[in-house]
Amino acid sequence: MNKLKKRWGIRSNFQLFIILVVFALTGSSAAKLAGPFLTFLEIHEGEIHSFLYWTLRILLIFPIYQALLVAFGWIFGQFEFFWNFEKKMLKRMGLGFIFTK
Repeated sequence: MNKLKKRWGIRSNFQLFIILVVFALTGSSAAKLAGPFLTFLEIHEGEIHSFLYWTLRILLIFPIYQALLVAFGWIFGQFEFFWNFEKKMLKRMGLGFIFTK
């Protein structure tokens, strides 16, 4: 735990706990919301090939996760940590141009 706290620049175990809760809530929520969003777009599993449906659903989880990560981070008082985490993650994925000034 101390290595993770040092790597992320976290001061307390409570802050680490909150951050791990935010990651858990974000992942679960993004996976759960992808299905209703596809239904909203009128894309149903029985109407298209199952492989295509699940590919779309998994691809849809990514942008939902990104938005929810910052939102849940803000709700739990860790916006700065998650905003910096988000920028670093997107830069590593080659999407850093989004944050250039």
